[in-house]
Amino acid sequence: MAESLFLPKNATKADKYQALLPQIEALTTGEPDQTANLANISAALKEAFDFFWVGFYLVKNDQLVLGPFQGPIACTRIQFGKGVCGAAWKEGKTQLVPDVEAFPGHIACSSASKSEIVLPAFKDEKVSLVLDIDSDQLNDFDETDAHYLGKLMQLIEKFL
Repeated sequence: MAESLFLPKNATKADKYQALLPQIEALTTGEPDQTANLANISAALKEAFDFFWVGFYLVKNDQLVLGPFQGPIACTRIQFGKGVCGAAWKEGKTQLVPDVEAFPGHIACSSASKSEIVLPAFKDEKVSLVLDIDSDQLNDFDETDAHYLGKLMQLIEKFL
């Protein structure tokens, strides 16, 4: 795949995801290095949607450890069950948070973050990593994001 994304102009969010997912699949297919794949996925999501922050936290022992990301510096380690990322890890399900200030135990890595979506990926039936996406706008994520990012997590699980 070329090092450029091809996204429809003036498209709906769903249209952008539909155009982006096959490109991400092509980008990662045949690349055995997990770090390289996660880095390119972070960059592709940031470029396609101009999210405030997008990146991965990897499960290492009893913590989530910062992995490849795009955006401002971030929290390096997150404990099991803590914050939105820790909740996604503990519960093993997508966390869709319209207002991070209303989320009990939210970890404010950046005060500019207003809403968030976090999705887990599984290896051997255990959460292996989470995708964390933050917006600087309230209520910026919806079921469309959850649906298509869920499909992305299925692609990611292929190379974990």
